Amino acid sequence: MELDWQLIFIALGLAFLLEGLPYFILAERMPAILLTLASRPPRALRILGLTSMILGVLLVALGRSL
Repeated sequence: MELDWQLIFIALGLAFLLEGLPYFILAERMPAILLTLASRPPRALRILGLTSMILGVLLVALGRSL
């Protein structure tokens, strides 16, 4: 099985794009948002992360089925 490097770079670029959007759009509010996240217990952050990963897997599956 050969890796599709073009697809990997596109996916990585989209990940960076999506990660950077909140900092660009909500630049004034991001420090408060980050402080709020930092004050959350680890369990809440894990649940948030797990939810995000599940949503990501579902979106990838949806994209591949189209």
